[in-house]
Amino acid sequence: MDTHINDGAAPAAPTAQDYKSAVKPIWCPGCGDYSVLAAVTRAFAAMGLERHNTAVVSGIGCSSRIPAYTSVYGFHGVHGRALAAASGLKLARPDLTVVVFGGDGDGFSIGGNHFLHACRRNIDMTYVVMDNQVYGMTKGQASPTTESDWCESKLTPTGPGVSPIQPVQLAIACGANFVARGFSGDPNGVARLITEAINHPGFSVVQVLSPCVTFRPEQREWKSTVRPYGREPAADPALAMRNALEDDGFGLGIFLAGQRRPYRPERADTVSIAAIEEEFAV
Repeated sequence: MDTHINDGAAPAAPTAQDYKSAVKPIWCPGCGDYSVLAAVTRAFAAMGLERHNTAVVSGIGCSSRIPAYTSVYGFHGVHGRALAAASGLKLARPDLTVVVFGGDGDGFSIGGNHFLHACRRNIDMTYVVMDNQVYGMTKGQASPTTESDWCESKLTPTGPGVSPIQPVQLAIACGANFVARGFSGDPNGVARLITEAINHPGFSVVQVLSPCVTFRPEQREWKSTVRPYGREPAADPALAMRNALEDDGFGLGIFLAGQRRPYRPERADTVSIAAIEEEFAV
């Protein structure tokens, strides 16, 4: 009997390339989202996720194009509604790994209400927010995370004049179970944060500082501004909040790794169509 050296060999480990689609990204040159895409696919490969059991969901904006650039299942939703769609998907299919992608405008402005309640509900999914502190797709308006004195937009020539949202503090206050911050200039670091976020039970939020060099070229300096957060992840939200309040928004690492039990309503494993029709019969 002939023998073959590959008989019984384990399948090759997946690579980041396995999780990329054939669609070429069309972000502006220098956009930090390229690195975030690299980080996401590296994280999926490191975890060995099955593509048919993984889903990415997004809303509208530059960052929300990511589902088209991956080879897992994807859903490109409407503006601000990514978390609502992802919540329904995860509750209907708890066996899936669900990762949501968005930006600071999509997540904290029109989608702000959904963000608050996603944190509160604590469904077991991960939200990666690419924060560039500007509306890049619609040509440079101030976003919810823009500094109050940023004067480069023609719509706010004297600055927005209001305090910016602090995503890490907001996520902790509203009940997220895992909260971290990364920087797109360190894709390996972001990949590690995404991996830990997916593995941590409950609703996980990863804010990624992702420069928009087209409308905010000064953000190139972020590479010399960011630094390690320097503290161990807190299990207590009160301690995590105190630490976050002392941070200036450029500390990188895990702020909270909480212990809340994820929300998972009781549901029958199988429900017939006839039973559903009978329940809604008039």
